[in-house]
Amino acid sequence: MSKLFDLTGRTALVTGASAGLGQHFARTLVAQGAAVAVTARRGDRLKTLVAEIVAGGGKAVAIDMDVADGTSIRAGFATAEAALGPLDIVVNNAGISIVKPAIDMPEADWDAVMNTNLRGAWLVAQTAGQAWRAAKRPGSLINIASILGLRTIGQVAPYNASKAGLIHLTSVLGMEWARYNIRVNAIAPGYIETEMNAPFWKTPAGEKLIQRVPQRRIGVPGDLDGALLLLASDAGAFMTGTCITVDGGHTVNPV
Repeated sequence: MSKLFDLTGRTALVTGASAGLGQHFARTLVAQGAAVAVTARRGDRLKTLVAEIVAGGGKAVAIDMDVADGTSIRAGFATAEAALGPLDIVVNNAGISIVKPAIDMPEADWDAVMNTNLRGAWLVAQTAGQAWRAAKRPGSLINIASILGLRTIGQVAPYNASKAGLIHLTSVLGMEWARYNIRVNAIAPGYIETEMNAPFWKTPAGEKLIQRVPQRRIGVPGDLDGALLLLASDAGAFMTGTCITVDGGHTVNPV
């Protein structure tokens, strides 16, 4: 059982790895033995992360990649495989949100969120799936969704819609690609504290929101490690097309 989540010899690619959960996912995968290609549009922060991983004895490479651009994705995958070898795991983490009332949401803002969160996730998934099918290699694709794909809040309509779409996309890809030994699953995090949102949870509004979570706390990035490693490793070999919710019970709370 001690080696159940072992990723030694595996190679992973993580999108949106310049900050927050993407950085954490990369560190978690490396800690279990994987070599990791970290990708994002902000290359300077990627280089700092790679330097940290290498200094700790891990193997990583930084790649500038825009998930809204298919050409950039294909080039990023080619660079990752040239540096680290064939990919075994892809974590589809890149995502953005724009906070505005739906009635006043400009088309450009809607498109920006959907192009990154749903279209971009699809392009990354398709690039990975085509490579695995062509090489007749198994693969694990992990889409990072959100509880806002299962329940809603105001002011972030395109984010809600994109994450709901991503969960449904996970189901259909899991069904279609199982024949190629490609597993497609998702994680739907609840509210997770990161460097960007940490101040909010200390405000009256943030404290009120925490009281709506049955566990009466928000998550920390490490709370997602179990789900990530389950789906990335052989421990989840018979899982595909599913979405694991990690939210302290928030989704099942009616308020």
